[in-house]
Amino acid sequence: MSDSETTPFLAALSSPKAADPDARVMDEQSESTPLLSSSATRRYDGENDDVRDETASVAAGETDAVSVKSTKDRSIPKPSLIAVIVLSLFALGIMIGAFFVPAAVEEYAKQAIVLEPTNLSLVSITTNGVRARIQANFRLDAQRVENEHVRRVGKTATWLVGSIGTEDTRINVYLPDYDNILLGSAAVPSMDVSIANGQNNAVDFVADLIPGDAEGIRTIANEWLEGRLDTVRVLGKADIQLRAGMIPLGTHSIAESLTLEGHDMPQLPAYNITKLNFKEIPVLERSTSHAERWAMGVEVTIKAFNEYPISVDIPELGFEILVPGCGTNDAPIVIASAITHRTSVKSRSEVAVDADGVVDKLPEPLTRACPNSNSSPLDLLFAKFLGNETTTVLVRGRQKPGGDTPAWLADVLSSITVPVPFPGRSFENMIRDFSLTDVHFKMPDPAAEPDDPESNPRVSGTIRVIAGLPAEMNFSLNVTNVRANADVFYKKDKLGELNLKEWQQANSTQFPATDGGEATLKIQSRIVDAPLNVTDADVMTDVIAALLFGGKGVELDINALVDVQVQTVLGGIVVKGVPAEGKIPVKPLGKNLPGLAEPKVGNIEILDTTPDSISLRALVNITNPTPYTAHIPFISIRFEKNGTTLGEAQAENLDLGLGNNTNIPVFARWNPILGGKKDGPKVGRELISQYLSGYNTTITIRTHAGTIPSLPSLGASLSRLNFTLDAPKLSLPGKSEDDKTHFIRDATFHLWSSTAQFTLVSPLKKNMLYIEHVNATALYNHTEVIGTIVYDLPFAAPPGESKTPRLPVAWDLDSVGYDKVEEALGGRMKLDARAVVGVRLGRWREKVWYWGRGIGAAVRL
Repeated sequence: MSDSETTPFLAALSSPKAADPDARVMDEQSESTPLLSSSATRRYDGENDDVRDETASVAAGETDAVSVKSTKDRSIPKPSLIAVIVLSLFALGIMIGAFFVPAAVEEYAKQAIVLEPTNLSLVSITTNGVRARIQANFRLDAQRVENEHVRRVGKTATWLVGSIGTEDTRINVYLPDYDNILLGSAAVPSMDVSIANGQNNAVDFVADLIPGDAEGIRTIANEWLEGRLDTVRVLGKADIQLRAGMIPLGTHSIAESLTLEGHDMPQLPAYNITKLNFKEIPVLERSTSHAERWAMGVEVTIKAFNEYPISVDIPELGFEILVPGCGTNDAPIVIASAITHRTSVKSRSEVAVDADGVVDKLPEPLTRACPNSNSSPLDLLFAKFLGNETTTVLVRGRQKPGGDTPAWLADVLSSITVPVPFPGRSFENMIRDFSLTDVHFKMPDPAAEPDDPESNPRVSGTIRVIAGLPAEMNFSLNVTNVRANADVFYKKDKLGELNLKEWQQANSTQFPATDGGEATLKIQSRIVDAPLNVTDADVMTDVIAALLFGGKGVELDINALVDVQVQTVLGGIVVKGVPAEGKIPVKPLGKNLPGLAEPKVGNIEILDTTPDSISLRALVNITNPTPYTAHIPFISIRFEKNGTTLGEAQAENLDLGLGNNTNIPVFARWNPILGGKKDGPKVGRELISQYLSGYNTTITIRTHAGTIPSLPSLGASLSRLNFTLDAPKLSLPGKSEDDKTHFIRDATFHLWSSTAQFTLVSPLKKNMLYIEHVNATALYNHTEVIGTIVYDLPFAAPPGESKTPRLPVAWDLDSVGYDKVEEALGGRMKLDARAVVGVRLGRWREKVWYWGRGIGAAVRL
């Protein structure tokens, strides 16, 4: 038998040509054509001549042929003759439909075929692959064929055949663009379908799907997951045994290529993480079956909608959870293992996948700082998550998942890494309460340059934070250290920056959720000398003004990025860049802070004098009415009266505690010409006169650019504020409070000698004050003149209490006041005195007026 004689469906029959040797030769040479063309690229252009030519060429080139062997001549009975004729006519129809117009029928089939998958479900997962039940609707729709001639020929041919069947078939799918690696194969059982136009076939069969080369699956899957798969070309190959009813049509090799565009390929479904719970779980040691240590457990539920007609029961699967390394070229880092529960996936319905994960320990590469960086992969992961940004974790199947997972499935899953976007979390409402107590301010070193970091004031205090814990965090944690970079705002305007570069020791207390509330974490830390960089001096001025004159406290807003050292079951973790927002309530300083301070001046020591100025040192007692303490290395304040600068006061290394602060050394310089105004000396003279006379005098203190030398802008901005306070009271020797406020303590009048001697009390402790001339009038009852005193010889008023020389008195003998003096002879009386006095202190000289009231005077002969 020749190679071409392989088609069986006429092999047992004789034909008229079989008796003719020439015909037999012709059969062997030319009657060789397939039942169905396997060409996948032929096209029909609608021209009859071309069809005949193409059909002839195909018939001439095919290798599978029908060969009818002749038998010896014999007579044919009439019934047999009729049967042969009928069979020959049927064969002729088959040859016309299957041999002469294969291209047209093929084109018709390609365009008319309608395949509608209705369901794909997994019957079972086997050791070699998957047994799947495939349900679909199959039909030929002639209306889909555009060419009229192809449609007519196709409808006729399929009507003649009626139905077609296949035997058990194995289909192999290859990837031509990837070295023809085998993607997978499917074992399809035999089936029969009607190919008449419009006849619907409900196809329902079970097929065994076997995966191919794992490396090939990994390559194409990863390219698809990474978005680099624009197109993919697959090639299906199969040897199909066809039959028309009971008539075999031979075996045909089919190769069909299909190119899928990116938008045609299935996409990962959108999903929601509906449950995320972190908790501590015991790790059982095999040797003892007891919990020797603890690990971090994670419970996750993910829900997604399956929009495809696919149903499958997924067994327990093991996975590894990875996070990216430092760079794109670094291998991802395995941080956890996870097992999914058995999951039932229904077609076109919501799917819930439950998984349990375990973080046994933190691998060293996860916490090691990246090259040329201070951040580790864990820091980068937390930064995105806590910043409400989507992070990406990687999910990969475990090579040895255990359980009943088939080895082939583990191989496939372990070769595929799926990037899973993990939504971040907003921590805007995490801080429930933020307070700063026991605040201590430390002003900058006056020698620091304005741009030097040492020029910033420093803040110490106790920070107390109440933070709400996310519901997902059901494990114990302890904050041991904190550091932060914080922006401070007042009414949405940035005041400055609080920079805690160094770790500050902290402790925390965790409170579990009760009565449906949330769990909270109380964190307490004592910050020491945290630099406060005032970036806007005008805003600081507004804050101080509100505290001084507003009558109530203010709230400063804090926006911070906090680094936290936390102890967990996994050990110590540094969480960097935790966004924190809160408010710092600042208590009011009082509407009259200088007045509440009640400054008192004592122990005055003159350091230097000029004709226009006095430099002195004094010990001052003040009261700090605020809840804050401060250390001030240097401060300079100018004092003025009615807008005229009269001098300047300075203090160094000033430590202000709560409540009373005594014996604070203050350096002052009286210099009425400091402000450059011509009326300065006159205003100064009037102020001294009122002060010495016991009037309720006030002075105004004001900052200037040199108040804090390293912060000139702050001092200049604060100069917009003025603080008016009573002139500090002098602390003079005396038994009563009334005595301590009078410079002239006592007087003695001598009637016969017409002289008067006064007891003076000088506030100076080491310096001599000189009275150069006196022009005074003594009064009774504020109005009645007793006499006058004019004395031009200078005399000294040493420190402490002293007596003046006997000063001559010119009595007004006709006045009522003199009568009262005579009546008080041998006793005492109260009198007033008005005087213009020339005083000298070193090189400084001034003429002041004085009005003394209620001076006790003794009257002697």
